[in-house]
Amino acid sequence: MLGKTAASLFWMSRYLERVENSARFIEAGFRIALTRSASASDEWSSVLKSSGVLQAYRRKHVDFDSVNVIDFLLRDRDNTNSVMALTKKARDSARTARTALTREVWEATNESWITLNAAMAKPVREQDLPETLGLIRNQSALVRGATLGTMLRNDGFNFLRLGSFLERADSTARILDVKYYLLLPSVALIGSSVDNVQWETILRSVSAHRSFRWLNGPDISAQAVADYLILHRQMPRSLTFCYAKISDNLNYIDDNYGIKSRSGELAHEICTDILRRPIEAIFDYGLHEYIADFIRANNGLAAQIETDFNFHDRVG
Repeated sequence: MLGKTAASLFWMSRYLERVENSARFIEAGFRIALTRSASASDEWSSVLKSSGVLQAYRRKHVDFDSVNVIDFLLRDRDNTNSVMALTKKARDSARTARTALTREVWEATNESWITLNAAMAKPVREQDLPETLGLIRNQSALVRGATLGTMLRNDGFNFLRLGSFLERADSTARILDVKYYLLLPSVALIGSSVDNVQWETILRSVSAHRSFRWLNGPDISAQAVADYLILHRQMPRSLTFCYAKISDNLNYIDDNYGIKSRSGELAHEICTDILRRPIEAIFDYGLHEYIADFIRANNGLAAQIETDFNFHDRVG
């Protein structure tokens, strides 16, 4: 496969995953702000920081009013990582790699752009926000379903999945970091009802609340939630689950080309080093520091994939 086509597939899936993850960030901020209305501006500031757009937002706004933050994250033309900007990038990448996609995947991606563009033609009111975020997630699910249901399991499919799982792992790590390092109001509140509500909100934001309850019952603690989102092998948004899939996809690509890539070696190193530590060791080291290490390693792997597979004229 040509490097430019591989890059387009890789970034198409990263953009689409980032769109869904942006919706999850917004939902987490919205829910937590509702439970702590007195410090809502701190919550929105943290969401912007974790989304990597805090400085861009500050160039336009002086405060963290929820209306401005939501509009900036969803549809502001000056935010290159807004939901609308990312959806357009995904559609453009899909068009570049059109011959490597099935008709169903292309149509689902194009439909997502048309649907979301219409839904966010005007600023989204707070009372309409849950419905809009649900629409974003549903459109993402349509593209994912078309991909899983119609794509040949060749190298193109594997580049699509690599982009999705790298982006998803990054999002889960950042959501965890938002809660533990940025949003916790006071050490005195650890283990309190306020703290538990925040952890519950984080679980809901990654669609993990019900499955966590199945396995752990009503007891919610920082360590239990972190263990679930980092190390649980069956939770589809955990770091460990994502990296099991990343390793598989890289192995398939390596086998297809008869090579042993540095990317595959890096993914194996992350699986056997960073993601094999018990949760007690992670907390002893420092959860924020651990997540920062993981994010750097994840970004390093993404860059190595671009190098190994000749992503010329990068679109990301």
